[in-house]
Amino acid sequence: MKKNILLRTNLMVCIVIIIGFCLTAVLSYQANFDASLQSIEQVSSLTSEGIYYQLTTTFTKPVNISLTMANDSLLRDLLGSEATHLDDEDYIGRLREYLGNYQEKYSYDSVFLVSTATGRYYNFRGLDRVLTRETPENVWYYELLDSDADYAMNVDNDEAANNEITVFVNCKIKSDAGTTLGIVGVGLRIDYLQSLLLDYEKKFGVQTYLIDDAGEIEISTQYTGFERENLFELNAFSSDVKRKVLNWTKEEAACSFWTSEADTAGLSSYVVARYLPELSWHLVVERNIGPLMEELYRQLFQTVLIILAIIGIILVVITYVIRGFNQKIIEMNEKQQEVFRQTTEQMYDNIYELNITQNRAAGKSTKRYFESLGMPGDIPYDQALRGIAKKQIKEEFREGYISTFAPENVLREYEKGNTHLRYDFMIRLDGEDYFWLRIDAHTYFWPEDGCVHMFTYRKNIDKEKKQALQMSELAQKDEMTGLYTKMATARQINRLLEQNSTGRYAFFIFDIDNFKQANDSHGHAFGDSVIVTFVNTIKRHFHEESVIGRIGGDEFVAFTVVSGRQQADEMGKKLSDALHMQHVVGQMRWNISASIGVAMSPEDGTTFESLYKRADTALYQTKKRGKDGYTIYLSAQSGKGN
Repeated sequence: MKKNILLRTNLMVCIVIIIGFCLTAVLSYQANFDASLQSIEQVSSLTSEGIYYQLTTTFTKPVNISLTMANDSLLRDLLGSEATHLDDEDYIGRLREYLGNYQEKYSYDSVFLVSTATGRYYNFRGLDRVLTRETPENVWYYELLDSDADYAMNVDNDEAANNEITVFVNCKIKSDAGTTLGIVGVGLRIDYLQSLLLDYEKKFGVQTYLIDDAGEIEISTQYTGFERENLFELNAFSSDVKRKVLNWTKEEAACSFWTSEADTAGLSSYVVARYLPELSWHLVVERNIGPLMEELYRQLFQTVLIILAIIGIILVVITYVIRGFNQKIIEMNEKQQEVFRQTTEQMYDNIYELNITQNRAAGKSTKRYFESLGMPGDIPYDQALRGIAKKQIKEEFREGYISTFAPENVLREYEKGNTHLRYDFMIRLDGEDYFWLRIDAHTYFWPEDGCVHMFTYRKNIDKEKKQALQMSELAQKDEMTGLYTKMATARQINRLLEQNSTGRYAFFIFDIDNFKQANDSHGHAFGDSVIVTFVNTIKRHFHEESVIGRIGGDEFVAFTVVSGRQQADEMGKKLSDALHMQHVVGQMRWNISASIGVAMSPEDGTTFESLYKRADTALYQTKKRGKDGYTIYLSAQSGKGN
């Protein structure tokens, strides 16, 4: 009887334990699965963002350099005279020296020039070959030549560098009439970009691709645009995935989603896509779920073995086994959290957790941070937020910081489905200088306490931010003179005209008379010094609010407020007199003078384009009269001008 009772008792205990352990294993599996999916999404998104900004930084400079060469009047003049120097070694040497200077200065793997008239391909070593449509390797050249685009990028082998696979930035050189004189560009070895992508793949277990609008892989760790592989055919993606990726063209925003195999309803991989407008390429980051499932199945199998072993000794050490199993679950969760923490801390400086629903800190590190600022660790979060803003954040960023991360705003955004908040601002620690910091905040619903939690990831972006601001400023300024470029000049003038379309303005165009003779007689270094002296003279006659820009090799514009046509006429005379001078460098002398055209706003136009056209007409009248003077638009008909 006792044996039967014991048997039934043991059997009941075993059944209860088996059911309990099975439920625990299933729930643990589901929790690990959900947490792992969140980890994949976060790591993939952060990886995509890191690659995106590195690629943007990498390609901004070569694109700007290629556009600078394409708009260089010296290069256009050289191409214009090519027909009379086909066999002239000095001419080829000048082109080689020009391209070589850029290659040496910026350390590009390739710097080249193709003449539209002759098909000649020059590089920093001289004349390399003549391009023809019959040669397959020249398709890139004729495709750009036949298109409406001003520049394009392609991946090809560089015949001038041992056929190394290279990313080329190709820009059209156009004449004043708008015809294409040639194509100039630079090349970057693709192995550098592959190394960059490989680093991310090794660190975060993802696959990365750069593809064009057709889905062809331009750059990946295994393929290049030279081999012509289509990502969607290679990975057997559905047409819906292809549509989502290729139709996404929002700048600085990511498109992310889970995919599934065609023959199963389960998840297959997580895809994050970004569009790079400078390259007209798409960045695709993919994280396959297969390794995760294998790991979870392995863990589940191990759990089953543990359960069977526990059942064998349950009657002897039941308490010990249960405690050990629970400890095992805790350790597994902590290990997974530690892996995620280590992964994210490689990309961020500090991570803090907050309970937004209960308006308080949710972790020890967050409480210690509050205490380090002289506040209680259990202070309400909204009060701590204002305290941080007052003590550490630069004044102009405080309101934005508080409004972005205030509990009510976080909950409002969470209800809208926005679980990611970001804010860039300037902060200082321990009384040091301010520096740029980025906070990425991710919100989650935490089932254990029924509250919305927020993790904030802090990252020092001071170097990247300052570099981006510097690049933005450099892109608008001419390197030699420090004046605005043509495009930047147009933007500045149009902005002023839009703000006050009825204001009185004068638009001046300056052209250095016979400037080519200065270069031909004394060399380009002397010519550059002429331009600098010319520009400095112009600057002295305008106030700081005036817009002054360089729109060509020896052509400049100035835009300023005037009281009327009489003041513009007086300024034109003073400028013409001031720019009539002798320039001396050592033993070299050259007489500077300028032809000036002037247009008035609003009577002659209220846009950069219309004023430029009228002033250019006036400039032509000045040159027609013998140069070294000025003309105000429509004055030619009335006989007025100098």
